[in-house]
Amino acid sequence: MAATGNLQVLLRSRPAGIPQAGDFEIVDSALPQVCERQFLVRNEYLSVEPAMRGWVSAVANYSAPVAIGEVMRAFAAGTVVASRHPDYAEGDRVMGKFGWQLYALSDGSDVTRKVRETDLPLSLSLGVLGLNGVTAYFGLLEKGEPRPGDTVVVSTAAGAVGSAVGQIARIMGCRTVGITGGETKARLCRDDFGYDVAIDYKGETDMAAAVATACPNGVDVYFDNTSGRISDAVLTQLAPGARIVICGTASIASWDPPPLGPRVERHILVKRARMSGFLVFDYAHRYEEAVTRLANWVRAGALKYREDIADGIDHCPGAIAELYRGDNLGKKLIRLAVA
Repeated sequence: MAATGNLQVLLRSRPAGIPQAGDFEIVDSALPQVCERQFLVRNEYLSVEPAMRGWVSAVANYSAPVAIGEVMRAFAAGTVVASRHPDYAEGDRVMGKFGWQLYALSDGSDVTRKVRETDLPLSLSLGVLGLNGVTAYFGLLEKGEPRPGDTVVVSTAAGAVGSAVGQIARIMGCRTVGITGGETKARLCRDDFGYDVAIDYKGETDMAAAVATACPNGVDVYFDNTSGRISDAVLTQLAPGARIVICGTASIASWDPPPLGPRVERHILVKRARMSGFLVFDYAHRYEEAVTRLANWVRAGALKYREDIADGIDHCPGAIAELYRGDNLGKKLIRLAVA
C-alpha cells in the first residue's frame, strides 16, 4: 500500500483471544506537524511481540488496553527526520513505542533508547538488542540465577526470547535443553543456537518422559514462555532448589475463565523451588547495561540471532496471529521501505 501521508495500522475491533487480521485496518493519515520539543521518526522496522495479545485485550494487565480506533501499540525503530527537540537531532537512530505506523511524532517519552550500535543492523534493536534480548538477559540472570553446571530448560526455545535465553545460559556455563514445535525448529535450536538437547513437543506423546530423559539430574532453571501442558511436564522434573521464571503464557488462548489443569504447589513444596513472574519493564533503568553486554556477545559471535522479516505495512494486521501459529523462524519484524 503506497502512502500519500502517514500509513497507520489501527485497532478496529476488540479481539476474542488471539488478534486476527480482521481486527485491524490500515489508514492513510496526514503527516503530523512537528511542534516545539517534538520530533518526527520515520520508522524502518516494526516489531511483532507475543505481548501484543495482552495489549489489545479488553482486560488490562500491566498496561491499559489499546483503544478501538487507536494506532496499534508496538515497538519500532527508525530515524529522526525532523526535530524541534534539543535532545534529538535529525539522523539520530531511535527505538521506542512508536506504534505500527510509517511516521511517529514524539516528545521523547515513548523513546526506549537511542541506538548507538552503528556497526550492527538497526533491526537488532527490536530483537536480540531490544525487548527480546533484554527480557532474556534479566529474566534468566536476575530471576533464574543460573550457576555453572545447571540444567536450564527453555520453552519456545527457537523464538526471539527463548533462543537468547539458551545462548546466555551456555555463556554462563550451563547445560541447555530447548523445547520447541517441529523438527525444523528443533534443528535450529541445536545447530544455530547451541542447545545441548532440543525436544520437539509436537512429536512427543509423553512430554514428562522426554524431559526426564533430557534432564537426568532434574531441571535447575525453567524459563517458561508457554504455560500449559509443556510446563506441566517440566514441573514434574524439577531438581531441588529449582528456579522457575514465568515470562509468558503463549499456549493459553484466554485466561477467562482460568483453564483447569495440574496444580503446581506440591512440586514447588517438595523440591523447595521458587516460581517468579517477570516483566522486562521493571528493569527499564538498567536497559543500557543489558544492551552493552548483549552487543558485545553478538560481536564476539557468542550470541547468534535469526530474523523473520516481511516487507510492507500490509503484513501487520495478520502478523500477531502468524506469530501464535508459530509460522516464523526467528524474530518477527515488518520492514518499511525507506524513501
